[in-house]
Amino acid sequence: MDLTTVSPKYQVVIPKRVREQFGLSPGQQLQVIALPGRIELVPSQPAAALRGFLGGDNSFEREGDRL
Repeated sequence: MDLTTVSPKYQVVIPKRVREQFGLSPGQQLQVIALPGRIELVPSQPAAALRGFLGGDNSFEREGDRL
């Protein structure tokens, strides 16, 4: 388990091992989620990064009378 300390400016340093594990880079945004008894940091991803995350063929067929 890695530990970090809250600075007088309420900042924390994410340990190097965790930064490398999740591929975090300077300036990257994290979502802060407050849950009962804990805080979670979730890396934000731009919508473009999510393109194609569902595998398989596109089986959607539009009805002929629809645009």
